[in-house]
Amino acid sequence: MPYENTDSLPQETQSLPQEAKQIFMAAFNAASSDGMSEDGAHEVAWNSVRNTFIQDSNGEWSFKADKIDSRSRTGAMPGG
Repeated sequence: MPYENTDSLPQETQSLPQEAKQIFMAAFNAASSDGMSEDGAHEVAWNSVRNTFIQDSNGEWSFKADKIDSRSRTGAMPGG
């Protein structure tokens, strides 16, 4: 069953930043619509979150360093 909004996500996602919740929801819904089982779709969703975010020893989530750099690029062409 797809998630309608981030408020309906599983309890274990509630500590995620809003952007990570959006990633989780989009990945879960896409995997689910492709016919994946609910457990499989949750695994895909968590892998998608962990691809962009990292959890520290205190349980806090933040963008991975390499993802921060790519988010700050403007997309301007070199020499222009």
